[in-house]
Amino acid sequence: MILEKNFQIPPNKKIFFASDFHLGAPSYAQSRAREQKIVHWLDEIQPEAAAIFLVGDIFDFWFEYKHAIPKGFIRLQGKLAQITDAGIPVVFFVGNHDMWMFDYFTQELGIPIYQKPQSWTFNGKKILIGHGDGLGPGDYTYKFLKKIFRNRLCQWLFARLHPNFGVGLASFLSRRSRAKNMKKQVDEKFLGEKEWLVQFCKQQELTEHHDYYIFGHRHLPLDIEINPESRYINLGEWLSFDTYASFDGQKVELRKFEASSPKKI
Repeated sequence: MILEKNFQIPPNKKIFFASDFHLGAPSYAQSRAREQKIVHWLDEIQPEAAAIFLVGDIFDFWFEYKHAIPKGFIRLQGKLAQITDAGIPVVFFVGNHDMWMFDYFTQELGIPIYQKPQSWTFNGKKILIGHGDGLGPGDYTYKFLKKIFRNRLCQWLFARLHPNFGVGLASFLSRRSRAKNMKKQVDEKFLGEKEWLVQFCKQQELTEHHDYYIFGHRHLPLDIEINPESRYINLGEWLSFDTYASFDGQKVELRKFEASSPKKI
C-alpha cells in the first residue's frame, strides 16, 4: 500500500517511526528476544497507527536472491503482513546493513521500499525521512563503499554465490561489526555541532524547509533544534534504547517502549 505524499492523519491516530532493530545480531537468542519485543510494540501501536515507518537497519544483514531470502524473522514478517492486510500503510527505508532489499517485501507484504530519503507532508507539516547513512560531510570511505554495494553489477555478482555461502559470509561479517559496535554503545557520545546529520539538516534548510528531519543510523535518540521552525529527530536503536517516535499531526515525540507503558523522553 502506497502512502500518499500529502497525507491527513485521521483523528486520534498517529504516524510511528522506528529504526535500527538489527535483527540477526549479535546472537540468535538475543535477536529472537528482540524480535518478540518489536512484535509486542507493533501490537500495542497498531490501534493508533495511521502509518508505520521502518527507517533502516531493521535487519543486521539482508540479501534477496531471486528465489531465496535469509532465514528467520518470520514473526516480524507475519505481523507486518497482518498490519498491511488491515489497511495500515507500512513504509520501509533500507539502511547500510539491509541495503540489498529489492521487491520481496513489496510483493509479499505490500510494503514499498525506499533507497533514499523522501519527503512527506502530514497535516501540513513537512518531514524528511531516511536512514541517514552517507549524509552530511565526511565519511568518504563509507560513501565510496556504498556506491560499490549499490552497484547493479556488484549485486549481480554477489547473487551468483550460493545462499549458504553468500548469506553465511555476509551475516558473519555483519555480526562481527555489530558486536564490536555494541561494546562501545554505552559510551557513544553526542558530538554537538560536529554531528554530521545535524550539519546535513542545517544545509538542507538553506534550500528547502522541513519541519522535521527523521533519521536512524546514529544509534542515539536525539531531538535537536535546527532552527526555530525545524527539528532533527534521531530514532535511536533497539539493541539497548528501545526508542521510537510518534507524530500526532502537531509534533513529533521520542518515546521509549516499555510494554504497555511507552514513556516520553
